[in-house]
Amino acid sequence: MEFLRLYLDYIIFSILGLMGFVAIWLSIERLIFLSRVKLESFASLNDLEEALTKHMTTLYIIYSNAPYVGLLGTVGGIIVTFYGMSEGSGIDAKKIMGDLSLALEATGAGLLVAIPVLVVYNALLRKIDLLINRYRAKNAH
Repeated sequence: MEFLRLYLDYIIFSILGLMGFVAIWLSIERLIFLSRVKLESFASLNDLEEALTKHMTTLYIIYSNAPYVGLLGTVGGIIVTFYGMSEGSGIDAKKIMGDLSLALEATGAGLLVAIPVLVVYNALLRKIDLLINRYRAKNAH
């Protein structure tokens, strides 16, 4: 339990930080790719869809799981807080409130990662749909 008390926040915030970094990296990569894509360079609709949707699953995984990682940190923090209360001879309200507020920060951090990634993911999906529709319109003749 001591390991969790000492390192839980670092572990959760590191995971969320990594998720945020990957999301930013892939979002920028997708935005650059989608702004430069040449529809005429694709032989088939399947090739185009494959190129356009590259990395979208990773963004989906990040935005859908970041809140759960944050929640895991919150639950772990609450468990550590209650365990510490059961071990002590007295109840220190300041320490308990400090531990609980730190635990709740994990949920906030999870949401802070998830919400922007969800917005970017949906914007990218819209751009992908537009490009696919343009390709279909050009090749319908």
